[in-house]
Amino acid sequence: MSTSQLKPTLGTLHLWGIAVGLVISGEYFGWSYGWGTAGTLGFLVTALLVATMYTCFIFSFTELTTAIPHAGGPFAYSRRAFGEKGGLIAGIATLIEFVFAPPAIAMAIGAYLNVQYPELDPKHAAVGAYIIFMTLNILGVSIAAAFELVVTVLAVAELLVFMGVVAPGFSFSNFVVNGWAGSNEFSSTALSGIFAAIPFAIWFFLAIEGAAMAAEEAKDPKRTIPRAYIAGILTLVFLAIGVMIMAGGVGDWRELSNINDPLPQAMKAVVGNDSTWMHMLVWIGLFGLVASFHGIILGYSRQFFALARAGYLPRGLAKLSRFQTPHRAIIAGGVIGIAAIYSDGLVNLQGMSLTAAMITMSVFGAIVMYIISMLSLFKLRRTEPDLERTFRAPGYPVVPAVALVLAVVCLLAMAWFNTLIGFVFLGFMVAGYIYFQFTAHHRANAPADALLSRA
Repeated sequence: MSTSQLKPTLGTLHLWGIAVGLVISGEYFGWSYGWGTAGTLGFLVTALLVATMYTCFIFSFTELTTAIPHAGGPFAYSRRAFGEKGGLIAGIATLIEFVFAPPAIAMAIGAYLNVQYPELDPKHAAVGAYIIFMTLNILGVSIAAAFELVVTVLAVAELLVFMGVVAPGFSFSNFVVNGWAGSNEFSSTALSGIFAAIPFAIWFFLAIEGAAMAAEEAKDPKRTIPRAYIAGILTLVFLAIGVMIMAGGVGDWRELSNINDPLPQAMKAVVGNDSTWMHMLVWIGLFGLVASFHGIILGYSRQFFALARAGYLPRGLAKLSRFQTPHRAIIAGGVIGIAAIYSDGLVNLQGMSLTAAMITMSVFGAIVMYIISMLSLFKLRRTEPDLERTFRAPGYPVVPAVALVLAVVCLLAMAWFNTLIGFVFLGFMVAGYIYFQFTAHHRANAPADALLSRA
């Protein structure tokens, strides 16, 4: 086995676990910030719009993933379609998405633990989570994927239990009161809130595409990846809408907006603070956060690895450990994430909490990546009609066009409502481009990779 080649060991169930696990923390926290922006009804509109975008995107993205099964995921597709600069845009955007999501999740892990142990500093708990799950990822992808599958199944089961336990206390009248950006009437303010809440609706589904970065480690990726992706997006749409509606109907939803643990607080309103169900949610609920945290570490490490192997980042990040895992890439993302956690209180972006700011930064990266991925799909259909496509996007060109148009709408809305974070994101992209300009020799000396260039 080459020191720069990943080993295929993952089956359909593992890939489903990775795809759902990467995302499922979005059902546990983060989305309730959207209530604070748009209200429950406004945010429901936003969530349905975003769910449509993601469903169309995944059905289209799967064509690229199966045709070009590469650890770089979107980076590989965009480089093959648009050359080195296209690969750079997709690669840096994906890296920003996957590096800035884990600090937000780690802080939520700290908040959940703080419910049980008020004396525990959430930041220390967040750093402890980094150390534990970076180590697990370094020990091997088979171990990591098996763990991911177990915690994902538990997290899905827990969300179903949550909906069942709070159902007796659910009232639709609670959900709709002041449902349009703090008002009972739809207005221009409500419409503005619908667009402003886009990052938090995207958080429901953010990073599902990360399973593509395990494509090199998938057994028979042309068959296993489509099955995992389709089952994954259906699972997540059901859970996202179900959890949001049930949580919003158990009391005053405004008390659940802008906090990191809305589900425990919603359950507390129904069963009380000392209920066995309440303690179960806090502990098992951690599995949802852990599944995403652990899975996104796997995702960002493969993106660092693929970019470094292709000469876009320092070559040392492409080294593999004796466990055949990109240990240096795993550690590099962890260092950035831990630094972000301890920047809380030192950096203020548009008055947002650290969690909201990290979510928004991550979503900027995701949306740019979605746009260039759909453009790559259209370009490769035209320039490489003979590329083997064992899965073809259904409803082409309409379905990928819907995903592309909605992604552009999301990007414009985010830039309008989050200008400062948008400029910070742009600064990261420019820094990546400057590094790219000075390191052409790294790419010239990189090992040949047939999947990154046209046949």
